[in-house]
Amino acid sequence: MTVQEAKQQVLRGEPITKEQALELANAPLADLTQAADSIREHFCGNGFDICTIINAKSGKCSENCKFCAQSAHYHTGSEEYALLGSEEIVKQATYNAERGVLRYSLVTSGRRLTEQEVNTECQSVRAVREATDIAVCISNGLLDEASYRRLKDAGATRVHNNLETSRRYFPSVCTTHTYDDKINAIRAAQRAGLSVCSGGIVGMGETMEDRIDMILDLRELGVRSIPVNMLNPIPGTPYEPLTPLTNEDFCRIVAVFRFLIPEASIRLAGGRGLLSDQGRACFRSGANAAISGDMLTTSGITIQTDMQMLTELGYVPQLCHDV
Repeated sequence: MTVQEAKQQVLRGEPITKEQALELANAPLADLTQAADSIREHFCGNGFDICTIINAKSGKCSENCKFCAQSAHYHTGSEEYALLGSEEIVKQATYNAERGVLRYSLVTSGRRLTEQEVNTECQSVRAVREATDIAVCISNGLLDEASYRRLKDAGATRVHNNLETSRRYFPSVCTTHTYDDKINAIRAAQRAGLSVCSGGIVGMGETMEDRIDMILDLRELGVRSIPVNMLNPIPGTPYEPLTPLTNEDFCRIVAVFRFLIPEASIRLAGGRGLLSDQGRACFRSGANAAISGDMLTTSGITIQTDMQMLTELGYVPQLCHDV
């Protein structure tokens, strides 16, 4: 199968198979990325879903994810603090909303929030919605359906929970919770009526097949917002010795993902600052969403810089896939 044959298959609404995706992963890069951008334009137009995040609770995480600076299992010097109150969360939400950002996520460390922390976060979500028009997302670990319903009632519209990698490779990344724990949390959020944002991290030693398997699982789950993080090897974590992927590697991965899930928001997330062009080539290789501003424990790209880039590329900020 040629790249053009695969593109026409996707445009007809016929899903790409795993075997076809593996074949595409070895195609000439220019052909692959140009076709992926055409697929993006066909299914998504020029809407660009840009969001920001706040590190609403930091450090002392009980989980042993090998990529994470906030894990209590590693010594990274990451900042540690309890769940923030509404004042700081609303302040940051207002700052982002005034700069044209349409989506804002409250991200917390730890396996899951306690009941009291859920109460506190509900108050913060309500306060953000009262102060701004920005859409509120939550990323709070392995919550149950009841907690998700409370947060939805408070005004949250989306849950973020990354699968991180494939089912096969997940035990090499984390052993304190399972791949099925992740899937169960995603399904609980969906039952609560929330949309879901879920993707993973590339460059952790996984194969292209692992990356494709992850996307196929997300496709089956009906997830339409796919953050793609490039590993930033944090000193003190087990992944410190790994070498970051190249711009070309990342463009190839994004393009293959676009073939597999053509109508999704493919969101460049953590690690984008490691790319020499800050992701510009990926936004012409099938990506059409991003996290802007600082990441959880690493510096990101400013909202102003991103907004200028989007304008130059012909994109328009837009909320996508909230149902």
